Amino acid sequence: MKVLAIDTSNQAMSIAVLDGERIIGEMTTTIKRNHSERLMPAIDELMNDVQWKPSELDRIVVAKGPGSYTGLRIGVTIAKTLAWTLGVELVGISSLKTLAGNCESSTHYLVPLFDARRKNIYTGLYQWQNGKLVQIEPDTHISAELWAEHLSKREGTFELIGEDRSLYTDTFEQHLTNRVFEAPLKDHLPKAGVLGLLGIKEEPVDAHMFTPDYLKLAEAEENWRKEHPDQLEEAYVEKI
Repeated sequence: MKVLAIDTSNQAMSIAVLDGERIIGEMTTTIKRNHSERLMPAIDELMNDVQWKPSELDRIVVAKGPGSYTGLRIGVTIAKTLAWTLGVELVGISSLKTLAGNCESSTHYLVPLFDARRKNIYTGLYQWQNGKLVQIEPDTHISAELWAEHLSKREGTFELIGEDRSLYTDTFEQHLTNRVFEAPLKDHLPKAGVLGLLGIKEEPVDAHMFTPDYLKLAEAEENWRKEHPDQLEEAYVEKI
């Protein structure tokens, strides 16, 4: 199975091509430039480097969120478009699970996280068990304080993963003391090769119906809902 994996869910942009469980090529950058300008040229360059044609692909795997609204829309839109036009399978994988997948040798509970502003984070809880990455708790949008407090009630040790973990290290240490660690530096960036390996084992989805997992409304939509509660109620009544 020939796979193209795409992750633009945050500032880093990562793409990879895999032949089965073998990573043939991978490109990861973390610079402040619009993914919409860089993603397709990067895919084209990588495909040319490995001498693959788009028609040879069997599956597209994309990071489905949570993360940056704009980044997610770009990655998911391109993944859906490629899957539809090429007539190939589409698989979505949690952006947080992709980070947790970096730490295959870890014996800790894995806590991947992205900053969600206002002292909130996107996070989840994972663990490697018998060579398989298991989701212990669902991905969520929550305050870092509440999440650290919640984890403190569970026995075991915890490993923080992600470029934004340093923003909240003190919060986790206050609740988990010496039971919290940071992943090695090499593991804090998402790797599309890992995304692709995770995606090989999942069932494909309907490309038309596939949407990102934002886990949180955009600020503009939240504000609109607060200002128009009557219209939301009318829409709910009409729906039922």
